[in-house]
Amino acid sequence: MNRRRFLKESTAVMIGAGMATKTGRASARSQDASARPKIMEYRVLGRTGFKVSDIAAGYFADDGVLRAALDAGMNYIDTAEQYPGHHRVVAKAIKGRNRKSVFVTTKLEVLKDTTKAGFLKRTRKCLEDLETDYIDCMMMHMPEKAEILKTEGFHEAMKELKAEGRVRFVGVSNHGSFWFRDPEETMEKVLLAAAEDGRFDVFLMAYNFLKMDEAERVLEVCREKKIGTAIMKSTPVAIYYSLKTRIEQLEKEKKEVHPLYAEGLKRYKDKVDRAEEFIKKYNLQNQEEIQDAAVRFVLGNPNVGTVCSIPKTYDELDRFVRLSGTRLSDVEKNNLAAYREGCGELYCRHACGRCEPACPKGVPVNTIMRFYQYFAGKRLEKEAIVNYAGIPGSRADVCAGCPGHCETACPYNVPIQGMLLLAHNHLTVS
Repeated sequence: MNRRRFLKESTAVMIGAGMATKTGRASARSQDASARPKIMEYRVLGRTGFKVSDIAAGYFADDGVLRAALDAGMNYIDTAEQYPGHHRVVAKAIKGRNRKSVFVTTKLEVLKDTTKAGFLKRTRKCLEDLETDYIDCMMMHMPEKAEILKTEGFHEAMKELKAEGRVRFVGVSNHGSFWFRDPEETMEKVLLAAAEDGRFDVFLMAYNFLKMDEAERVLEVCREKKIGTAIMKSTPVAIYYSLKTRIEQLEKEKKEVHPLYAEGLKRYKDKVDRAEEFIKKYNLQNQEEIQDAAVRFVLGNPNVGTVCSIPKTYDELDRFVRLSGTRLSDVEKNNLAAYREGCGELYCRHACGRCEPACPKGVPVNTIMRFYQYFAGKRLEKEAIVNYAGIPGSRADVCAGCPGHCETACPYNVPIQGMLLLAHNHLTVS
């Protein structure tokens, strides 16, 4: 679609979403609050000492749904300076509540020209937008190199803000490099360096049943050093279903695939077909069941403090809250094992980046697939498209015609070239 049509349809979608949200709010108000599920487990968030709900609130777009989450017992809210309008959503949701009952974290990206004064100014703007006297944890947002963790302007500002009572704790978030900025350092390397640094109290990190090795090493160190942990990217299954639907759509429409795309897409399609056989064999047709099991897998790790959720509706919220305090059943363990065996090669591991050095054109694979996760998994379509358009340098269109250096380098046998091409197809507005 062209840009004008995209903007027009986006407006229509937002209007429709607004109407649906109002309907959802009315439905939620009419429902007996006592009948809604409640958070059943709380865990100590490392050295902060705060007892945090095991299911947390991530990027909630609607303050009504977020209020319902808080009413259900969620008490950890993750937000960021870069999340458009989200500070205002959080402000509305926490207004009138006992501020000490909610742990609010927000995040600041470290820019190369940011001084102590710059961090102070930006933090005070966060406080103003959140309409709160203090932030429970201010995180350094996605540092792509360990050396950034030592940015003195940030730490000097946080020290002053702590003395003022405006910031209580300091943390760091990370889910892999941006590659087009400063390549080569993994989430594991950055977070282990942050743990060694000693000035960070909480980590926000990627962890799921298909991405265990690096994350579990970090989680173990966090236990030893009493660093609180919050988990994102816990349900790595939505991209498979989205890409499968896209392949089927292209076939149904009988659209001619660009010849330069053919080989990469063929390798991807072959693995989709093999995965489909496993899904039928183990009866894994219900995507929601796999996602619920994926969250329970993360909850089963005693080194995890809380798992961030991003429901868009009251029904989705209830689904997440019902997972609180639960653990994997034997059947679910078998289902995840089957999914890992049959579909694991269709998941580009968050925070990995091991294939990126092999790309002669410097394509930021980790970042592109993360943006596609926003699009397919979190349904943040507009944000994903805007973020993708803002990538400097090479994007996935240059992957057409490449022999597949990234796939050769991938230790997980992911058909990443085909996935990148399909992600580009979804995320590009021409």
